[in-house]
Amino acid sequence: MLCKLLFMPRPRTHDPETVLDAAENIAARSGPAAVTVRAVAAATGVSNGALYHTFASRQEVLARTWLRAARRFLALQAADIDRAVDATDPSARIEAVVDAAETPARLADTHPDSARLLMLVDRADLLAGDLPADLALEIAATEKALLTALKRLARALWGRADRRGVATVTTCLVDLPTALLLRRDRLTDPLARRQLRAAVRAVLELGPR
Repeated sequence: MLCKLLFMPRPRTHDPETVLDAAENIAARSGPAAVTVRAVAAATGVSNGALYHTFASRQEVLARTWLRAARRFLALQAADIDRAVDATDPSARIEAVVDAAETPARLADTHPDSARLLMLVDRADLLAGDLPADLALEIAATEKALLTALKRLARALWGRADRRGVATVTTCLVDLPTALLLRRDRLTDPLARRQLRAAVRAVLELGPR
């Protein structure tokens, strides 16, 4: 009996980061709907039961994968935003904002699946599902962090963080990158990146009305 216990196969343990890597790759390659517990289990060699022990549902796997990608994005962009806020030279401040606008493309340089996942999955869709309350709060916090960053930039650029000031910065960091890089799937296109930088400079030159 003791011999049987010693040689019985033990459940395979797994690193949650490996699971998120697999889910991210599946979503980037085949779309968010392809991210299922069964697909992730097949990609990682981890049993369905072991995955359910860590992640309560397929949606939680996708949500945590999205959250990791969003945090990577915000951390990368935060460095440029800090540089813009701290700059005393107006031209240096503008260039830092232009660099911040290019964050989706720079994220694609280091984490291409993360960049594509953020393009494919909408945050609102994640919150619409049945998620643990703490996870839903973490996802909502990413939007709050972005809004705080936009207000900081508006104050640094024009000394104002009113609706129009924030809207102008939003055009630079959200609307233009989405239109030129994400929606048209041109994250790695050098011309698209140059077009984005030129468009952001033009919007900043006009400023808020």
